[in-house]
Amino acid sequence: MQWTIGKVKITKVVELETVGSTRFILPLATNEEIQKLPWLIPHFATEEGRLRMSIHTLIVETPSQRIMVDTGLGNDKEGRKVPTWNNRKEPFLERMTEAGFAPDSIDTVLCTHLHVDHVGWNTKLAGGKWVPTFPKARYVFGKTEYEHWRDHSNSPEHAAVFNDSVKPIADAGLADLVASDHRLCDEITLIPTPGHSPGHMSIHIVSEGQQALLTGDAAHHPCQMAHLDWSSTADSDPRQSAVTRRELFGRFADTPTLVIGGHYNAGHIKRDGAGFKFIALT
Repeated sequence: MQWTIGKVKITKVVELETVGSTRFILPLATNEEIQKLPWLIPHFATEEGRLRMSIHTLIVETPSQRIMVDTGLGNDKEGRKVPTWNNRKEPFLERMTEAGFAPDSIDTVLCTHLHVDHVGWNTKLAGGKWVPTFPKARYVFGKTEYEHWRDHSNSPEHAAVFNDSVKPIADAGLADLVASDHRLCDEITLIPTPGHSPGHMSIHIVSEGQQALLTGDAAHHPCQMAHLDWSSTADSDPRQSAVTRRELFGRFADTPTLVIGGHYNAGHIKRDGAGFKFIALT
């Protein structure tokens, strides 16, 4: 899928799609509750109320840069909490190349945060070592986010992710640690959106009078626009994540801004009573 914002082109490359099996991440999003939000169907949920979600990367092409936003799960990784995320052997890089984005054509990798499903393809296994997958790229991490996981990856799961998908980038001298409101280039500015993780960032794109918002995991699914308090089980600060959602969605609601999620497709945010709804871009 591709979208154009002025002189900026955004391409979605999917690693994994799911229907249902999402209760572990959004336990309040029961089938019955989802069916009460008919605007979710069919683009974001099934008639039965099962959520549609994906793990994907977004390639953002500006006049000066080719940026890969978030890098999914990766192959050959161990120690993941979800069994099907371990030792994957998927042709994701081939899929990217077929779409016109060979690994050596990426000049910037930008991670909205450093969770397992957003950093996996930062590295690949070569000769028994984890090496940068995109050798010509600078990897942009939020400074707050990086320092948090560097200093607080206490659980085996978090330690595994940091050690195989983040630390090798820093060791290779390819990591740029930036403020959460950093301006990446003329068209792209980061927005601090903490709550899901301590240094989570969303991405604001402006070109030729048009705008896009890449939310990352500020929300995992559009149902959280109607239920701002439905925080993810993966949120480090559920209260803060709810506050962040209200502020972020309120900023862009009822505007022509194209919104693309870290795990859902594109649309526009509309105010709906005390909350919001998401109108799919068809």
